[in-house]
Amino acid sequence: MNLKEIAIKRLYSQHILNQRFKSPSELVSWLGAVQGQDYAGAKWSIGLRLSGTNDEDVEKALKDRKLVRTWALRGTLHFVAGSDVHWLLELLAPRIIARNARRYRELKLDEKTLNQSNNVLQNALADNNQLNRRELLAILKEKGISTKGQRAAYILQRASLDGLISQGVRHLNNPTYLSMDELPRSRTMEREDALAELAKRYFKGHGPATLKDFVWWSGLLVKDAKAALEIIKHELEKEILNGKTYWFSTNLTGRFDSPKVNLLPGFDEFLLSYRDRSASIDAEQAKQMLKSTNGMFSSTIVLDGKVVGKWKRTIRKDNILLVLKYFRTLNDLEKDALTSEILRYGEFIGLPVILK
Repeated sequence: MNLKEIAIKRLYSQHILNQRFKSPSELVSWLGAVQGQDYAGAKWSIGLRLSGTNDEDVEKALKDRKLVRTWALRGTLHFVAGSDVHWLLELLAPRIIARNARRYRELKLDEKTLNQSNNVLQNALADNNQLNRRELLAILKEKGISTKGQRAAYILQRASLDGLISQGVRHLNNPTYLSMDELPRSRTMEREDALAELAKRYFKGHGPATLKDFVWWSGLLVKDAKAALEIIKHELEKEILNGKTYWFSTNLTGRFDSPKVNLLPGFDEFLLSYRDRSASIDAEQAKQMLKSTNGMFSSTIVLDGKVVGKWKRTIRKDNILLVLKYFRTLNDLEKDALTSEILRYGEFIGLPVILK
């Protein structure tokens, strides 16, 4: 196995190739979570892995509570299947809360204040109520709880980590929130079982990947990640390349028509879920592509698992404006494959695409 084969196998494990899931919630559950800071981009991350799915289908999954958006892995916003969110938070939230302790102190958010804000938010969202961020912050202010600066984000995050609230659909950069009581309760797991399940979702849904990749993606302590892998490694294959051990599911091969081009949004799991991204992007390109700008990462043009350029979208009222930049010249077949993917993206959004 070489780096190119690793990249191709990841296309299969992540269901960018060989798409077999029918719904957004099934796909997200397979992956464990889909990074979701960029709301519109994360919906496309889901859509590009599902045949015949459009933006409205993903929105419906959020409205039906089949998907939720919450701070999960590493304390970062992710889309998570509604059936998984409880056990994921029970496993991962305590470590995120502990890591936030210093920031809580800096923002003067002691446990008494956070308990008060939790109660206010929980009561506001009772009785099947859904409120947006601005409305919730106004209620907190009325109750005498300051939301100045970053206090607002950490208050909302803490209530989410405590399993009280989660995000649904977003309107004009203003997310709605709902009570977690509105979600079906997922199965309860012992910690060891939850660790094993998370590892299974990662290595089967992202492999080939290393232990270091899993630690990065999950935010777990190394000892916990090792223990999780130890439990499930009998279900996986492994190969060693350049001194690194890669773990992955069986049957990660198949036939696909090369060239295969994908327009991946910023924060897509294909790149961001690995500590080592060298299978798909060169070091010099990574400095350009993955350098954060205003909290955002560049969207990538991927050819047969390898980054060959970047793109930027502007979704307007009547069309989508795409700006493309290539790292090398594409041949005619590659251009045709790119055109097909651009058309597919336009169909997902439901708007024509204009290239600049």
